[in-house]
Amino acid sequence: MSSYDRRDLGLLLLRLGAGGVLAAHGAQKLFGWFGGHGIEGTGQFMESVGYAPGKASATAAGLAEAGGGALLALGLATPAAGAAAAGAMAGASAVHAPNGFFNAEGGYEYAATLALAATGLAVAGPGRLSLDHALGHVFDRGWMVPTALGVTAAATALVVGARNKRLRDKKPDEQEALFAEEEALFRE
Repeated sequence: MSSYDRRDLGLLLLRLGAGGVLAAHGAQKLFGWFGGHGIEGTGQFMESVGYAPGKASATAAGLAEAGGGALLALGLATPAAGAAAAGAMAGASAVHAPNGFFNAEGGYEYAATLALAATGLAVAGPGRLSLDHALGHVFDRGWMVPTALGVTAAATALVVGARNKRLRDKKPDEQEALFAEEEALFRE
């Protein structure tokens, strides 16, 4: 087996593994499969962690994960698929970042690993054992890589930034409620 064949086989395995996991995550959000909560439950969670509106956020994350993951596994539209999946995982990383890095502590380790795998595949390309290769790379042109990653980075920054602003704006209201409760206790 030549090193070129080995590279293609390695990219296939990485695409199938990372793409399959991402597709399953998206299916949990969209359809409630694999122990997921579907759009309703995921939407409520998304709203609780600052992504609003929750249902639309759940749909967008589910589509980016399921669609991006499935396309990565197939090796089709690899730059867009990798970018979409990486954007979704960057949004998940923002939720887990306050808990530190390691997944065991609720950190962003897992989401960051999936984001890096998806980004790496978007940059490296799908290899010869892919639909992109079979179709002559019509959905995998060199200019598509920086375009897809740039657009996704900008959109992700806007979405995560809006989430962070919502959380910052929410905190003073919560603090005022706590002070009101304390005041009521002292009056009694």
